[in-house]
Amino acid sequence: MDNAMLIDKNLLKQKLLTRVPYSHKGDYGHLLLLCGNELMPGAAVLATGAALKSGCGLVTLHSTQRALQAVVTACPSAILSEDAGRFIISMPNDLSKYSAIGVGPGIGRNPATQQLFHRLLGQANEAKIPLVIDADALNILAIHKEWLDMIPSGSVMTPHDGELHRLVDWNGPSEREQAAKELCERTECVVVMKGFGSQVLTPEGMKFVNTTGNAGLAKGGSGDVLTGLLAGLMARGYDAVTAAMMAVWIHGYAADVLSAECTPEAYNSNDLTNRIFQGFAELCF
Repeated sequence: MDNAMLIDKNLLKQKLLTRVPYSHKGDYGHLLLLCGNELMPGAAVLATGAALKSGCGLVTLHSTQRALQAVVTACPSAILSEDAGRFIISMPNDLSKYSAIGVGPGIGRNPATQQLFHRLLGQANEAKIPLVIDADALNILAIHKEWLDMIPSGSVMTPHDGELHRLVDWNGPSEREQAAKELCERTECVVVMKGFGSQVLTPEGMKFVNTTGNAGLAKGGSGDVLTGLLAGLMARGYDAVTAAMMAVWIHGYAADVLSAECTPEAYNSNDLTNRIFQGFAELCF
């Protein structure tokens, strides 16, 4: 893990997918998001908004009524799937039409939600649909560590230090990376260690270090935006490693643009969503 590669514009330009002139929305993937609950509808808004700017063809949000009411106004392009509870306790019947699934932001740790996540792991694994796992989904895995072996290979986990510490024990910075590496190997998943200079670790032992971003990202909701963007990129057709690298770089670039415009203090997570296009523009032109 010592020989790290930098995630920069030159690296990502080589990996950027293009759109075919004679194509339609079905050619660019369908993302399913399980985010939000009655008390945290904003997480669903942020993740869905970012996913809709990732380039994927369709985004379906499965969430509770209040979250869907918030999203239908903020993100009219999203397809809505309602869960009747105050927390997410069900999922769409047919997962086969989805090319990636993002789960975790704002779902809480209600016991029924935990069991829903267990069912999702099993069905996604059987259908070979990659997941992006963040926030409360990571915290549920920390409660049920035996479920780590159910995660579909080719998925991505995006823990910050607190979530990583709950998943795998480590003491101090010197042990942090080794713990994340062992998590990669066990699950055959990519791990994004979020923080200053976010790192993308692969099951094969490679490490990529991001070169964008600033301390203004240390605000609630930033991770929800990253989850939606990353999951959308995977639905769009990028492999887990490339999607993770592109997501952290574009997410950080949006933060850098905002920092220059209004200082790291004054932008919020919703502002990030509205600057995602500038990260793509920097890679395209």
